[in-house]
This record gives sequence, structure tokens and C-alpha cells, in this order.
Amino acid sequence: MSDPAKSTKPVPLLEIKGVHKTYFMDGVSVKALRGINLTINQGEFTSIMGASGSGKSTLMNILGCLDRPTKGSYLIESHDVSKLSKDELAVIRNKKIGFIFQGFNLLSRTSALENVEMPMIYAGIRSSERRARAMDALTSVGLKGREHHQSNQLSGGQQQRVAIARSLVNRPSLILADEPTGNLDSRSSVEIMGILQNLNSRGITIVLITHEPDIVLFSRRKIHLRDGHILSDDPILNSLKAEEELAKLPPVFEEAEKEAVKA
Repeated sequence: MSDPAKSTKPVPLLEIKGVHKTYFMDGVSVKALRGINLTINQGEFTSIMGASGSGKSTLMNILGCLDRPTKGSYLIESHDVSKLSKDELAVIRNKKIGFIFQGFNLLSRTSALENVEMPMIYAGIRSSERRARAMDALTSVGLKGREHHQSNQLSGGQQQRVAIARSLVNRPSLILADEPTGNLDSRSSVEIMGILQNLNSRGITIVLITHEPDIVLFSRRKIHLRDGHILSDDPILNSLKAEEELAKLPPVFEEAEKEAVKA
């Protein structure tokens, strides 16, 4: 008979051990990270924040396998990826990590559906499955019926939903969100945080990079960086619930509804 205590023990997804990152520019060394130790368990929703120059962007690049540490190790699901080649890191990124960026990074004259399908093309998934997965992902972020709209026909909040759908299609164990609400109004920001909370409730690990203290409150753990060090690492005991926060905001009319009101 299994021990209930063992079955609920946190399982590490990401482990950063003694990580340093030094950049060399014009003969000058710049230490961006100075001995970071960090574990993020499966199913966590963690925010990383800090002022410009704190090291959060560098840490994000290492977590996302976009860069390698100068010193130390980085483990994903107990596998050390810190010494992998660029091609090997690209495979990890495509299979394990979904990315969401502040600027959406969508192809402007391409439909929402085609944007969401893009990562699966690189993964070699056949056309019919790509289409089915993309439609499922768009439906999960509330964009069913908008799949054939081009990016420039969508609002900022809708474009970010497309970006979230795109991050989901390769079924990652981790979503890395870099300032996902930075270009959005207050209501759209809360809606996006609601989608991330819903994904987290389904077991997907979320790591959010942000400089917005109010956005941090939607997560469940806050890590504060300063000068390449972890200044603090604390649980958020009373996380905001996006659904409740949306109910406090004034309603927003779609364009058709606005015209009806005018008439």
C-alpha cells in the first residue's frame, strides 16, 4: 500500500544549481547572474520580478533554453540541459516549453489558426492533426469563431490569446510567459491571467516574468531578483482569482454592441 505522504511530495520540474552568467562586451565582463539556486516544482505558478538589470531576463533565457549558464547546472525533469548544443536545446524548447511574449510575436498577415499551427510544422506533425490541435487550443482560450481572422484584425488581448494557444499545441510541461500583460489594458490583463490560472489548474507549470506588482498577485509564488541574486522567494498566500477581479471591472462592449447602443 502506497504512503499518502510520499504521493503528495513535490516533484521538481526545473532545478537551477549554482548558476552564474557572465557576458563579455568590448573586453569588459558583466555578471548578470551570481550563483542562483532555484527549484520550481511541477504544477507551480511562479512569478519572477525585478528591476531592469536585476537578471530576470537572463534567468528567463536560461530557463527557456535560449541561453546556457557560464557556470552551474540547469536540470529539466532531472536531466542536465546546461551543456547541450544549440540544436539539442532547440529540441528541448520545442517539446517541453511553451513561450508567451509581451509583443505577441504573431505573423501579421496570417490567420490565428495558421499562427497556432506554426510550432507543429517545425515538429513535423501532419496537417490534419495540426489543424485539430490548433482548433482545440483556440477554443480553450475563447477564440472559437475567430480562427480565420488575421492578427491585425484582432485586439491586443485576442492576439495574446492566440499566442497562448500557440504555446499549448506541442503540449509542454512548462509555459514561460515574458511580460504577457505588458501591452494590454487592465481588463485584458486580468483575462490573460485568468487563462494562465486555468492552465495551471490543469497541471501545467507556469513561470511568469513581470515587473507589475499587481500581476504578481495572480500567481502563487514570488521570486524577487536584484543584481543577479535572489533577494526573496515567498509564497503568495491569498492569490487573486481572475474571475473575481473581472467581476469588479466595468463591462466592455464589442464594436457591434457599441453601435447598437448609439442607435
